[in-house]
Amino acid sequence: MNLFSKFFRPSKHSAKEVNLKISSSLEDFVKNEVLPGLNISPHYFWSSFENLVEKFSNRNKDLLIKRSEMQEKINDWHIQNRNNKFNLDEYKNFLSDIGYLYPRADDFKIKTWNVDPEIRKIAGPQLVVPVMNARFALNAANARWGSLYDALYGTNIITEEDGAVREGGYNPIRGDKVIKFAKKFLDETIPMQSGSYDQVIKFQFIDSELSMKLEDGNKVNLKDIDQYVGYKDEGEGAYGLLFKNNNLHFEIQIDRSHPIGQDDKAGIKDILMESAVTTIQDCEDSVAAVDAEDKIIVYRNWLGLMKGNLKRSFDKGGQFITRELNPDRKYLLKNGKMILLPGRSLMLVRNVGHLMTNPAIKDKKGNEVHEGIIDAFFTICIAIHDIIGNGVYKNSKTKSIYIVKPKMHGPEEVQFTCDLFSEIEKIFDLPENTVKLGIMDEERRTTVNLKECIEVAKHRVIFINTGFLDRTGDEIHTSMEAGPMVTKADMKMQKWINAYENWNVDIGLETGFKGNAQIGKGMWPMPDEMLDMYKTKTVHPKAGANCAWVPSPTAATIHSMHYHQISVQDEQDKILKREKAKLDDLLMIPFMKKNELPTDEEITAELENNAQGILGYVVRWVDQGIGCSKVPDINNVGLMEDRATCRISSQHISNWLHHGLCSEVEIVEIMKKMARVVDNQNKNDVNYRKMSPSFDGIAFKAACELAIKGKYQPSGYTEPILHEMRLRRK
Repeated sequence: MNLFSKFFRPSKHSAKEVNLKISSSLEDFVKNEVLPGLNISPHYFWSSFENLVEKFSNRNKDLLIKRSEMQEKINDWHIQNRNNKFNLDEYKNFLSDIGYLYPRADDFKIKTWNVDPEIRKIAGPQLVVPVMNARFALNAANARWGSLYDALYGTNIITEEDGAVREGGYNPIRGDKVIKFAKKFLDETIPMQSGSYDQVIKFQFIDSELSMKLEDGNKVNLKDIDQYVGYKDEGEGAYGLLFKNNNLHFEIQIDRSHPIGQDDKAGIKDILMESAVTTIQDCEDSVAAVDAEDKIIVYRNWLGLMKGNLKRSFDKGGQFITRELNPDRKYLLKNGKMILLPGRSLMLVRNVGHLMTNPAIKDKKGNEVHEGIIDAFFTICIAIHDIIGNGVYKNSKTKSIYIVKPKMHGPEEVQFTCDLFSEIEKIFDLPENTVKLGIMDEERRTTVNLKECIEVAKHRVIFINTGFLDRTGDEIHTSMEAGPMVTKADMKMQKWINAYENWNVDIGLETGFKGNAQIGKGMWPMPDEMLDMYKTKTVHPKAGANCAWVPSPTAATIHSMHYHQISVQDEQDKILKREKAKLDDLLMIPFMKKNELPTDEEITAELENNAQGILGYVVRWVDQGIGCSKVPDINNVGLMEDRATCRISSQHISNWLHHGLCSEVEIVEIMKKMARVVDNQNKNDVNYRKMSPSFDGIAFKAACELAIKGKYQPSGYTEPILHEMRLRRK
């Protein structure tokens, strides 16, 4: 009998006719794929969904109207005060008067229950992946463990000097450098009482305790014997040694019959790192889902992940490979007990925000339903398969569902999300607060009211983070009338940015996130520049973030080393004692001073940079439906681009256009110039449609509209134009 079958009663609305206009393909998907195994009838599903739409649609619309009305008031204030010296106190009072700044919350601690240890206790890398791409989604879920040797060998962390080139077959010179680097990591992470790991010739056990035999014949133990926790027998003399440091694992793999292990003194063939502890399967900024056909792909892949049966087969270098979810890993502990460590990342799912509607479902009046309501209902229902044990594996061992919600503006919108989740829990008879909430701190009204947002969700919240790109896009749009903004390069050095990053961590720790929830930091944007990432991304764990975004499984493995080098809990203890970030600094608008206006040459350079980035992203989004990819920038450096990067670039151009630093004609001419550059960068892509020389395609038009009409887009978002143009292309 199904574990939860007693809860799923026949429809309470059995007499009610469902008046929704549902895409037939989506209806078939629900009936034939989503609901089997859940003891939920299609009628109950759709009648319950219709009731949900009726209950929440007008409230959703009202929140969007409030955003617009508040923006108009802010615009008017800046216009009225444009010729006056900026007065921060007057500005703050104004923001309070219009309800933009909430009354400050009293002190409290979050009370979220039933949270998996990956979120509560384990600091480590976090992947964000478009769930619309099944292969990428599987790779990300399986990135819980990654080969350190492969990650080092295949990236620029290991230099190509002295003959250590990457090209061609296996290069033993490069391999030796990899091994030397890895053994230095072992020396620093699990140090022995004496000696170095490059002197170890044998691992051996006495009374279940590990010791190492060195070249000189000495036997030594670990400085901290508790760091060795278990053993994995691989058969035929091969085995793995499991270690734990800062709550994160790695496994030294011994196999003297392996081509690498046979040449190693100790027989080490690899070091397997616990890498992407959590993964956000994304339905939002990294996908291009504009209709029922697209949403079915999104939900089908999420269903496959929750049931554990998602598979993809593909050709890789002439070899046919089938990718599926990895099993758990079994180890024998020192005390003789067996344990299973998860073979996969704990998966969260990012829904879309409150703004967009989708033609997949229309209400009884023929209006498209808000996509955020659709996402919440579908992703929660699908995740019930995991909760009741319908899947091959368990995602959440605490029977929780983790939803990251982006682009919320302030506490009212967080309350709307909490109420929406609560209603869906009632529909599916789930225990209250089964659905946990990740609050993305990427809109200005959420940042300045972050504590108040968390208080609203204190029984659900499991995640906050900072996202520089979206947050900057909203910063520009909110203060569009204040004046021309500084360049994107200068933006990173503005006072508000540092305050924003610190404020987020300060508020998270103040409200009890330490040991209970994730505080996250943003994406490393250059997937090919792993050496730079390794050198610099220590700033995120040092900032008190117990997760930070990386662009690939390889990057997750490399970034995992930082969490061995740095104890995030210790850093958080230090941060609790520092001076807190100030609201006044957060509200410092990054506009240029009149004596700092750029030259014509500087304006052109900035516009070209922004235009090239917009075009490189938009042409793939509109023409090919690719929501996230590595896009060459103006200097041919591959950058991970999604809608957030497009938002900041389009808002920046719009701001300079509005304040007369450039004209619409100039923008179009620069777009044409950069379109030729982007065409050349994509010349080897057989699916690419050139924009030049006609410049009359839908993608080119979309890019121009994002830049020229950016001031008039709601909150400066790119979705309305992108969705319209993608639907037109389809």
